[in-house]
Amino acid sequence: MQAITPEWQSFLEVLQEPAALLSTDYELLAVNSHYRHDYGDITRAGRPLRCFEVSHHYTVPCDQAGEDCPIRNCRETGQPSRMLHLHHTPRGEEHVEVEAWPILGEDGQIHYYLERMRKSSLGSADPTTSDGMIGRSAAFNRVLELIQRAAPSMATVLLLGESGTGKEVMASAVHANSARASGPFVPVECSGLTETLFESELFGHEKGAFTGAVTRKIGLVEAARGGTLFLDELGDVPLSLQVKLLRLLETGTYRRVGGVESHQAEFRLVCATHRQLKKMVDEGSFRQDLFYRINAFPIELPSLRERIEDLPLLASSLLTRLAPERRIALSEEAMRYLYAYRFPGNIRELRNILERALLLADGDRIMPEHLPPECLSDGDDFRYAGNQLLSLDQAEARHLSWAIAHFDGDRKKLAAQLGVSERTLYRKLQQYKIPMPRTLR
Repeated sequence: MQAITPEWQSFLEVLQEPAALLSTDYELLAVNSHYRHDYGDITRAGRPLRCFEVSHHYTVPCDQAGEDCPIRNCRETGQPSRMLHLHHTPRGEEHVEVEAWPILGEDGQIHYYLERMRKSSLGSADPTTSDGMIGRSAAFNRVLELIQRAAPSMATVLLLGESGTGKEVMASAVHANSARASGPFVPVECSGLTETLFESELFGHEKGAFTGAVTRKIGLVEAARGGTLFLDELGDVPLSLQVKLLRLLETGTYRRVGGVESHQAEFRLVCATHRQLKKMVDEGSFRQDLFYRINAFPIELPSLRERIEDLPLLASSLLTRLAPERRIALSEEAMRYLYAYRFPGNIRELRNILERALLLADGDRIMPEHLPPECLSDGDDFRYAGNQLLSLDQAEARHLSWAIAHFDGDRKKLAAQLGVSERTLYRKLQQYKIPMPRTLR
């Protein structure tokens, strides 16, 4: 263990977040009191622990366990690196922003790494959480990291993804973690608005501007002053209206319908769509100049299929929200069917499935018979997630879930059918966190 000067320890104590000085071999050479409070002892059997042993409970560095590692980035680039990780703490798993700096010696080589941790309030891995964003998968963490970076800025955020992936929840998180959090968050549903309605809703109108306009109306742009304007399903805005939206964004001004006076707009813009905007630009159905105006910071939200390991957390949280007075959970059999289902409607569809099941279940367990018929079909097309090829791990997890849901036999027979040993089958079920039925134990 390298000797650390008292000056280093004093420097760490000045920092107001958990901080640590690491060797080039990931050993925790010194930590401050905040770090000890959050993570406990840093030694075991007389030797200093490595950072990944404490924060992740891994036996190898996190980049060898399938995660991005800020220390590895520091080593490769010689520059600071910041990432969002899921850490083990005495309070349970927490999302933590990890920032690392390389510390150079007189020879110009890296001698140490300085790490500083900040707990993120964006998401939670606690299944009892009843609000906010829930997840622990790598795909979910990548989205949180991007939101963490974008939220404090004034950059326009464009949320992309299938319907039901939680774009409005993400937009609200951008607002809540921005400098405008004390201002209003104003969502605008763009799909289905006619030209007259669009202008009136967005810009407001003057008294007498059209039949039925008996008073002046404040538009949503004005209502969002000092806060965030969220344009949902922006890809559904007709070409004839896109030019008016572009003018608002380019000039920062607008006029109420029936008015002549220009008003100054003052808002942070967040947009969302399930459509392929770049393809629409190529086809001529979406303005190129508007696309580049809103595409400053795009964030692709994963489908539920792409973060299927979050299913137990999401289900538990949704059940808490939908029936806070009931202690009810999914049975192992029902969970296996849901693991094998493709969820074309994503988290919104999962919510509907659970709401229906709560009405049908009289006891404290949701059983397969409480699920809709489509969840119980032979959904064996585990090769694709929409038009996107699944990773091998995702395909294997889905196939295992489907096989368990449809196999009638013990673990030995199932392993033989799958062409693996019982030990390998058990290990893979543990790896993918697939509930093991009593018949396989």
